[in-house]
Amino acid sequence: MAYDEALAARVRTALEGVDAVEERKMFGGLCFLVRGHMACGITGEAQGGKLMVRVGEEAFEAALARPHASVMDFTGRPLKGMVYVERPGIRTAKQLAGWVAMGVSHAESRPPKKPRVKRPAKQRR
Repeated sequence: MAYDEALAARVRTALEGVDAVEERKMFGGLCFLVRGHMACGITGEAQGGKLMVRVGEEAFEAALARPHASVMDFTGRPLKGMVYVERPGIRTAKQLAGWVAMGVSHAESRPPKKPRVKRPAKQRR
């Protein structure tokens, strides 16, 4: 799973000071979760290495009105409350921090998730 390590490092910097951040490989890239909820992520290089941000349904239209944002359609269908941000829209640290803050705000507005229970691996016969 290849994603842009430099962009991942920039996102980590933008997330400094945010509590309960977890990284998880998802969507062919890397996602950043806050309190168990996806805040943002980076698509794999096969999908163009874009920033994906979960802004929620309330902020969806406002996010789409921002430059370089588009509907996230990873599955071929639009995903409500999720946007892609093209590289020109996250060129500066300030631009990236603004998008990351939108994702963090949405994640923090959600109730905390219960910790995931790891299931034992299935044995093959």
